[in-house]
Amino acid sequence: MSTTTTGIRLNTRRTAVNEAFELLSSMRFAIALLVMIAISAIIGTVMQQNQPMTNYVNQFGPFWFDVFDKLGLYAVYSTWWFLVMMGILVVSTSLCIVRNAPKMVKDMRSWRENVREQSLRNFHHKAEWQSPLGADALAGQLAQRLVHAGYQAKVVQKENGLLVAAKRGAANKFGYIFAHSAIVIICVGGLLDSDIPIRVQQWALGKTPFTGDGLIAAIPERHRLGTSNPTFRGNTVIPEGQASSTAVLSRPDGVLIQDLPFTIQLKKFHIDFYSTGMPKLFASDVQVRDNATGETKDATIEVNKPFIWKGLAVYQASFEDGGSKLKLTGFPMQGTQHGKLAFDGTVGTATKLDDANTIEWTDFRPFNVENTANQDVRAVKQGEKLSSAFAQGLDKHLGSAAKNANNKDLKNVGPSVQYKIRDKTGQAREFQNYMQPVTLEGVPMFLSGVRASPADQFSYLRIPADDEHSVRDWMRLRAALHDPALRERAANAYAARMSPASGRNDTVQSQLALSALKSLEIFAGDKEAGGYMSVSRFLEKVPQAEQEKAADIFMKILNGSLWELWNVARERDGMAAIVPDEPHARWLQLAMNALSDSFFYGAPVYLQLDEFEQVKASVFQITRSPGKSVVYLGCLLLVLGVFAMFYIRERRLWVWVKAEEGATHALMAMSTQRRTLDFDREFDELKEKLPQTA
Repeated sequence: MSTTTTGIRLNTRRTAVNEAFELLSSMRFAIALLVMIAISAIIGTVMQQNQPMTNYVNQFGPFWFDVFDKLGLYAVYSTWWFLVMMGILVVSTSLCIVRNAPKMVKDMRSWRENVREQSLRNFHHKAEWQSPLGADALAGQLAQRLVHAGYQAKVVQKENGLLVAAKRGAANKFGYIFAHSAIVIICVGGLLDSDIPIRVQQWALGKTPFTGDGLIAAIPERHRLGTSNPTFRGNTVIPEGQASSTAVLSRPDGVLIQDLPFTIQLKKFHIDFYSTGMPKLFASDVQVRDNATGETKDATIEVNKPFIWKGLAVYQASFEDGGSKLKLTGFPMQGTQHGKLAFDGTVGTATKLDDANTIEWTDFRPFNVENTANQDVRAVKQGEKLSSAFAQGLDKHLGSAAKNANNKDLKNVGPSVQYKIRDKTGQAREFQNYMQPVTLEGVPMFLSGVRASPADQFSYLRIPADDEHSVRDWMRLRAALHDPALRERAANAYAARMSPASGRNDTVQSQLALSALKSLEIFAGDKEAGGYMSVSRFLEKVPQAEQEKAADIFMKILNGSLWELWNVARERDGMAAIVPDEPHARWLQLAMNALSDSFFYGAPVYLQLDEFEQVKASVFQITRSPGKSVVYLGCLLLVLGVFAMFYIRERRLWVWVKAEEGATHALMAMSTQRRTLDFDREFDELKEKLPQTA
């Protein structure tokens, strides 16, 4: 009884193993895996990978961010489930090869000589004829002609005759073997270049990503990977004249520092541009020194022309600012102050603004090529976030120039500086200010972009340039608008101007002065809102039937009062009054729009770039890719396999030869896996050629 039970268990285990083998080596299972991998690849393509987590929070919201994070969709190709699928695909495809390749090789070598005469008559492509030659002579002649036609031929002795067996294109089955082997080899190469070795080091050696700030040289050993790390892909940023012996590897929860076996010194960075502003060429002159031997080598690294050093490849990835020196003038954007403040900054560092705010200098661009034609300079609508159509035309670094290289409206609008103002709670708003005024619809405007998140587009505050091509007049007007004493002086001046001395009515003039003062107070706003939004809230209190008329009267009074306020502010600073004319009236209208927009600016100071000393930096990508050659081999096999499967046609041909009374009878049959017009044509040619006696 015990022996029987043991035998049943062994048979059950063998059956389960056989079923598992059949499943893993089946074509349907492999196709299902490929579909799942393809879906994962689509997700990884549509969703940007390895971005800062804050970007994903802003894009999807807290709930879906957590869901996608648990699924690992922010780094699909390094998730455990994707690597498991790749591993199972390798196993499945390998079992397919092990299961079917021996059969295919055996079939390629086989002559399929066990056919019968009657089975040949059932073929669709067949032919019969009589020959005066003897059976042996005819069989030899047929074999010789088939060899001349490109076939391999063999004569086999049968009981009642001779069989001439021929084959051509048997290498078609190599296509299956090569294609499936290519899948295995490419997957293995991909796994060799994956971050599995880094994960193993994190698990076995206690390596953890670094999440703080500080000098790379001071980062502890537990956050660093040794020079023997078998595979990695990292970046390093090197300013001109400086050197680096490390690369930064981005991880979902921080960075790892990869120590390099050599030191790269950037001697000079070169960049050339097309007339549109698109980079035509950027390259780096470097000196590489081996840390162990001291051996040095000079090289020039260009895009798609990497520098190879002892199994490591150094690619020219990009370029950025390397710590340019900046001199700026600051203008207060809050309260009644209108003086100037001097600021010095270095890109990549921070400057204390006041007790509550810090300026972080993030980027400097010596030029910006943009499309400035047909841009809308309308004021911000009531209740809208600061925005303008121009924000859609002013793209990131050379963005709009890259879209249309032949656009005649592309112009270099000059240098710009990018910075963040961070408060004591850690919240920050990012700004992008242009050094020179940009002409929009014939009017020079100083542009200051602002955004609350790196995922957002910049929205632009548009300050009209004054007669001195500066922002000083607008800053005077802004400060005066928030000064109650100056508002009262401007209201009285407006009332006096609108009430001539010959027909003066003190009561009317007093009421007009009160109306002008009220309009300035409303436009100056309060803690909640100001500008056109405050005006809109005031007009909502007027009966709807009278709102249009009231708005027209209000705006006329406001416009005239602001004109007087402008002159009062200039008079305070010892400057001459503005001459009333069309250009200055246009300036005042644009200044009103900018004043309304300024309530959304969200910064205590506006920074105007005055001088700069540019320092360029080169961004290198450094890789160690042991799987690259393996992947190249797999790609070669894949090409050969596809070519063999689609362009090599296997054909089999048999001729049954037997002696009859006074003649020799021949029965020919031919088959192929894929019937085509070429096959029909070849059969007709052989049917005509083989029966010929001479």
